[in-house]
Amino acid sequence: MLERIGARRLLLIAALAVAVLVGTVAATNLAPNTVYYLTPSEAKARNIPSKQIVRLGGQVKVGTLKVAFGSPGTASFSLVITDGVEDVLVIADGALPGLLREGAGAVVEGAFLPDGTFHADQVIAKHDEVYTAPTAGATPAHRTSFP
Repeated sequence: MLERIGARRLLLIAALAVAVLVGTVAATNLAPNTVYYLTPSEAKARNIPSKQIVRLGGQVKVGTLKVAFGSPGTASFSLVITDGVEDVLVIADGALPGLLREGAGAVVEGAFLPDGTFHADQVIAKHDEVYTAPTAGATPAHRTSFP
């Protein structure tokens, strides 16, 4: 009887050790792939050096989104990302993301310039987390009905 209890205990300890080992390996391998963003206040507190690539997230300040069209096929835009405490002027080249709008969340990836302006290589508009289902029998606005 004691041998049986000892074998079960040993099997349980071995299974627990394997689970801990698998979890440790998974966490170690996934850690470099996780991407976080800083708020403007966090970026200012960390005093990020210019040219270091970071992600910055916050709200697009109302009244600050400006688009400029250059030669045919080129465009640039600027906006201010805020966390309610600090503001950061962001400039970017390329197409304006379709969901990007004032008052909405956005994440930008790029680097600070020496003057404190943020030059974004990538702009990601965060979508609204609020979902409302269409009413029964109604056709969503983005769909067309055919006879």
